[in-house]
Amino acid sequence: MFRYVLAILLVGVLTYGLVKAWPLIVGPSLVIISPIDYASYPSGIVSVSGIARRSAELTVNGAPVLRAEDGAFTTVLTFPRGGSILTFTAIDRFGRTVTAVRNIFVP
Repeated sequence: MFRYVLAILLVGVLTYGLVKAWPLIVGPSLVIISPIDYASYPSGIVSVSGIARRSAELTVNGAPVLRAEDGAFTTVLTFPRGGSILTFTAIDRFGRTVTAVRNIFVP
């Protein structure tokens, strides 16, 4: 009987530890809501938004972007005529990175 209780307790402790450590194991995540890839922006003004979870740093084309506590970010950028590439990079505190790329066009 004691072995079963000990085994159940051990499995519970290991499961709890895995659930708490999961964000550290999987690394950063990055979801880009706007801009849509290959979209056209006649005014040249682009609203950039998304969510960067479990990241210590977020950059767009190398420039840092401020995030809310939940990882949400939004900023407005202007672009010249022609095509532009936006490179989003999220880096966690262990140096792991995730990158997303969006192409836009200003006629």
